Amino acid sequence: MKKAERALISLTDKSGIEGFARELESLGIEILSTGGTAKKMRDNGIKVKDVSEFTGFPEMLDGRVKTLHPKVHGGILAQKTNPDHLRQMQEHGLQAIDIVAVNLYAFDKATADPNCTLANAIENIDIGGPTMLRAAAKNFQDVTVIVDPADYPVVIAEIKEHGNTSLKTRFRLCAKVFALTSKYDTAISAWLDKVDVDKNPHFA
Repeated sequence: MKKAERALISLTDKSGIEGFARELESLGIEILSTGGTAKKMRDNGIKVKDVSEFTGFPEMLDGRVKTLHPKVHGGILAQKTNPDHLRQMQEHGLQAIDIVAVNLYAFDKATADPNCTLANAIENIDIGGPTMLRAAAKNFQDVTVIVDPADYPVVIAEIKEHGNTSLKTRFRLCAKVFALTSKYDTAISAWLDKVDVDKNPHFA
């Protein structure tokens, strides 16, 4: 397994991010980020490259499109030992993303408010986050994916010792992703099932 060189960090729950990002930076790992996460790290003196700079394409549509780009998903999904993937990466100017640390819009928190409207609920459905997480988890052979700040220390410890995480750790983290995204989609489905389209003013 090659040395980890690049991490993408985009978080709703930013607890512990300063220490984690600072450790990554000290290990020579380039950090990509978006919005409030990038600002939080910069405010703590950590060097960050905006995803929009990495992709050459701006965030748009009120932030609905930030990370949905081939340079992000190609960097995550490319199999690093597949010669054809490596050739295509070089041909299209793709760079590998070795670590993905993402957590999701707080849909449960937003919809727990009894005054939450359908429009507000919809805006709290995360698209880019689950897409990156699922891509990184699918490619756990090559990518470390983190959804829980409690996993930051083991990731840092393994990178310090070996230059990257172990396959066993990557697989364990992969399983956590699919447990999270399954729960997340179930919560969305359950809330939407309760919407009465005949009485909801959105459909008037």
